[in-house]
Amino acid sequence: MNNKTIPVFFTIDNGYAPFLGVALSSAIKNSSKENNYKAIILHEELSSENMSKLKNLETDNFKVEFAPMKSGLESITDRMSNRLRCDYFTLTIYFRLFIATMFPEYDKGIYIDSDVVVLGDLAELFNTDIGDNYIGACADKSVVDVPPLANYMENAVGVDKYTYINSGVLLMNLKLLREAELDKHFLTLLNKYHFDCIAPDQDYLNAMCNGRIHYLSEVWDAMPTEDKPEVENVRLIHYNLFSKPWCYDGIQYGDYFWHYAEDTEFIDEIKAYKENYSDEQKESDSKCLGLLIERGEAITKQDVTFKKVFESGEKVRL
Repeated sequence: MNNKTIPVFFTIDNGYAPFLGVALSSAIKNSSKENNYKAIILHEELSSENMSKLKNLETDNFKVEFAPMKSGLESITDRMSNRLRCDYFTLTIYFRLFIATMFPEYDKGIYIDSDVVVLGDLAELFNTDIGDNYIGACADKSVVDVPPLANYMENAVGVDKYTYINSGVLLMNLKLLREAELDKHFLTLLNKYHFDCIAPDQDYLNAMCNGRIHYLSEVWDAMPTEDKPEVENVRLIHYNLFSKPWCYDGIQYGDYFWHYAEDTEFIDEIKAYKENYSDEQKESDSKCLGLLIERGEAITKQDVTFKKVFESGEKVRL
């Protein structure tokens, strides 16, 4: 038995607990009995009932713990630049930026969004050597073929569109991120510039860590795409943006989600959620995608962008 614990961080608010239940169940079922794992759930106002359902998933070698998250985030408010998908604000999207400081006992850790299914053993991801890079992550291929968003990556965030990463799966060098004071640098940038963003935490991470990122195989962050084949030997599926099988039929990789959902205490709640996902909500999703593109184009033309601040000589990179 390897006694070294592999920490796996998730961040949620109460509404996302059912989907985390599926993600966590899949991760546990595909973990090795030879390792010790700990799911650490950073949360905002998680109910005792949902805590109990998530805690019930733990096994002898895959423990589940909870950590409330409030301190340090007082300066982050519901601005359009802080919204995820343009319509949904939650502080939880920023929690990953505080993990290194909150958990000094760990020098390395995994962060995963809750809209995923894990098909591989997370020990394999954890054991990836990322050298002296701050993070390991996958290039975000979900929107690279959308010209306005590719332009946004390069001319607002200031990184090559093929090296812009998705922040939904991160292998974090927590020791180096502590030394670089990621959390303080983020809050300094946020409060000084209030950068307009279309993917808030993701854009900050791309801007701050650029040049110190290890690129993981796409098998660890495979996202549904309408016109591309499924990734072979996939280890982790990320139902990014609006590609949610609990909202829509026919989502690529959707069968994996329902397979793992069936064995959770959340299955009835998830099925009801899908049944009640209204035409108005679907229409709103469609409008939001268009708004994301419009905002990407508009932000690129603003006087204050990550790229322009960086080119002015100000410190943006860690």
